[in-house]
Amino acid sequence: MNKILIVEDDPVLSSGLAVNLENCGYEIESAQTGAEAIEKLKKIKIDLILLDINLPDMDGFKVCQKMKNIKSIPILFLTARDMEIDEVRGFASGADDYIKKPFSVSVLQCRIAAVLQRYGKYSKRDIWTDGHITIDFESLQIIKENEKVMITSFEFKLLKLLINNRNLVLTRRMLLEKLWDNEREYYVDEHALTVCINRLRGKLEDAKHKYIKTIYGMGYTWIGEGSSEE
Repeated sequence: MNKILIVEDDPVLSSGLAVNLENCGYEIESAQTGAEAIEKLKKIKIDLILLDINLPDMDGFKVCQKMKNIKSIPILFLTARDMEIDEVRGFASGADDYIKKPFSVSVLQCRIAAVLQRYGKYSKRDIWTDGHITIDFESLQIIKENEKVMITSFEFKLLKLLINNRNLVLTRRMLLEKLWDNEREYYVDEHALTVCINRLRGKLEDAKHKYIKTIYGMGYTWIGEGSSEE
């Protein structure tokens, strides 16, 4: 699992960003000053740094330069400073990307993954996300709007089947055969499958987000517009 150091002096922003990135499968360390961040870089294995420019003890450009002298590590600026000259200074100081606030967490996650891949540090996880819900099949966790959703191991197996075959119609017979093969200690019949589908819809869906579509007379298909890291 990749570890990210967030260097941000606003504790509310730092905490919110940490929660969102933890939900995306990252480990998080935080620092509120440049000096604290530099010390953590020396002592802790860090894979990527998210760095604000406006820090209380020194500006982020200096912090970036000092960090790059210590270690070859990906650094992304996250800042409200949107002047072109600041962006140029950011890249000149050694930054790998420059992201202006406000920003989308989904876009930030993609840009983090891209930079980590360039450094050969990206640890892929079995995760599906659309920004509204994040399904982590390794840790068997689902996060919906920053809240954990409790589902059973059987529901996870069904969810995995649907997502791995997204936009394809899985007949009820196909699902029953697969679920029976994977879970021999449980008897799975048509009624159990219907109940499980309805439970998943109740836990994951709302008026604006639909994920499981019934194809009447045939079966079900996953229609969620998201992405997987497999």
